[in-house]
Amino acid sequence: MTSSSSSVLDLAPVVPVVVLEDAADAVPLARALVAGGLPAIEVTLRTAAALDAIEAIAAEVPDAVVGAGTVISARNVSDTVAAGARFLVSPGWTDPLLDAMKASEVPFLPGVSTTSEVVALLERGVSEMKFFPAEAAGGTAYLKALSAPLPQARFCPTGGISLASAPTYLALPNVGCVGGSWMVPGDAVAAKDWARVERLAAEAAALRG
Repeated sequence: MTSSSSSVLDLAPVVPVVVLEDAADAVPLARALVAGGLPAIEVTLRTAAALDAIEAIAAEVPDAVVGAGTVISARNVSDTVAAGARFLVSPGWTDPLLDAMKASEVPFLPGVSTTSEVVALLERGVSEMKFFPAEAAGGTAYLKALSAPLPQARFCPTGGISLASAPTYLALPNVGCVGGSWMVPGDAVAAKDWARVERLAAEAAALRG
């Protein structure tokens, strides 16, 4: 994904990473997140309900910018874009996957966890990426170390990030936003407690004033 004013990295300080078992929860959940100030929503392809969830959010929540996460194949790219995904996120990347994401003409964040992967993406003209799994791969110390030799790379770190640790990431010059799931806790989704989700989303949206 190349830098632009419409960059996913600039929509909100936090991109909720959503795992939905029931597509019927997609629209009320997305509305709660948008109301809380988090319009960019990554629905992961970890469940059978994911494509239906993306399609429902795209159709019924116009203020949401719904994306697909855990995109690991060209088929995932075509299926999610057809469902209405407006951005794509992968945990890692290969040349065929990168080619498919580029061909989709939808913004994308390929996943990286090493310096060599970052350099390889920069060679391919991609300067915005997901840093995953963030905490396990070195966290803020690793990203800070990357910023000096590779200042043109910008990241959305995801994986093990919490409300408490997010501000440390967001303070880094090469971090545009963070991904996390703490504002969509499984018990709140199961209980359909959308008011709680909205409160947690508002708390996350306030991390960058």
